[in-house]
Amino acid sequence: MKAFANYHPAVLLVYFISVLGTVIFVSNPVLQITALLGGILFSLMLQKRSEIPGNIGFYTALFLMAAILNPMFSHNGVTPLFFLNGNPVTYEAIIRGIAIAVMIVGFLLWCKCYSEIMTSDKFLYLFGKAIPRFSLILAMILRFVPMFKRRWHSVKRAQKAMGFYSTKSYVDRIRNGIRVFSAMIAWTFENTLETSLSMKARGYGIKGRTNFTLFRFYAHDAGILNVCVLLAALTAVGSVVGEITFYYYPRITQLSLSPFAICVYVAFGALSFLPFFIEVKEALVWKYCVSKI
Repeated sequence: MKAFANYHPAVLLVYFISVLGTVIFVSNPVLQITALLGGILFSLMLQKRSEIPGNIGFYTALFLMAAILNPMFSHNGVTPLFFLNGNPVTYEAIIRGIAIAVMIVGFLLWCKCYSEIMTSDKFLYLFGKAIPRFSLILAMILRFVPMFKRRWHSVKRAQKAMGFYSTKSYVDRIRNGIRVFSAMIAWTFENTLETSLSMKARGYGIKGRTNFTLFRFYAHDAGILNVCVLLAALTAVGSVVGEITFYYYPRITQLSLSPFAICVYVAFGALSFLPFFIEVKEALVWKYCVSKI
């Protein structure tokens, strides 16, 4: 299900900018954990079940690595727990490492959701007229990684059908991997050249050129846009006025639980879980309609 992807591209762009901007620039642990949970739930709704175990392993390893590296290299803080090679490992550095890990994993999850929802045609629709060349390059970059991954598996399966990878020798596996990689490099350059020539032949970027698009701005788009702007504005105001300010060094500050801070937490929570709620709602509606057939 990708019900959230059916909204207008401008609404989707505003939403992802709001969430990703908060994840990057606001260090409050409540907002970071909320963004992480929202990203996990939304990504689970978008990806296939077969991909879930691999993604869990990758993000768990990334989380542990980011959490461990910070206290090993950062020795700030006033509460040393033990010494490692003569350097103190502080309580504040450990908590800060966990917070950094939460931020990194949450950011990557939301970027993954962005790549699934904001396809290249939506990006070109938004910026094709204003910055045609840059938008085309950026759209090609954003779609390069998933295309490269799919093409890699396709070439590898083709080589297996031809008799490669039949032995368990590490030398043969490395040689076959290099063969696949060289084919991927050639395909990348060829695909880039074909795309640029195709867009040029179609008159992309020429002044006065008209574009056909299926995107229309409807009333429900305006409603979601207003909700996103309101929730993001409330979160931004809380951050700017210092109501949700949180510091890890030199001592961990107390988490703000004032009425306005709680309103900010609830607002960003609603913003983070909004796509998940939309996907669940559409799934329930679909099941209800099927049951009535």
